[in-house]
Amino acid sequence: MIVHPFRAAVEARDIDAAVALLADKVVFHSPIAFTPYEGRAAVAVVLRAVIEVFEDFTYVREIGAPDAVDHALVFRANVGGRQVEGCDFLHRGDDGLIDEFTVMVRPLNGAMALAEAMKAKLAAGR
Repeated sequence: MIVHPFRAAVEARDIDAAVALLADKVVFHSPIAFTPYEGRAAVAVVLRAVIEVFEDFTYVREIGAPDAVDHALVFRANVGGRQVEGCDFLHRGDDGLIDEFTVMVRPLNGAMALAEAMKAKLAAGR
């Protein structure tokens, strides 16, 4: 089985390695914010917060051929006592770096728990 480098970095809890896979102008679509985050530095802040907010995070499935520009990484985690399922949709640009990153999360009560936890974590980091 071939594992996407982003998945390998996240599973190793190596956020620096995950951030290094992002294009400078990456666009991140959050499951809880309407406006996308733009740029590697902005997305790095989100990734550093989410790795602390998610408990028992694990990828359960990877969808996409090794040479494909699009990959879907299905995950499960807990947030504030709520179970969440989600998917990281990654698009690789011509330079080989992730230029678009979209996350979707379900169920609604899990997404709401994630929103509250991320709001608190990001506010504490300011």
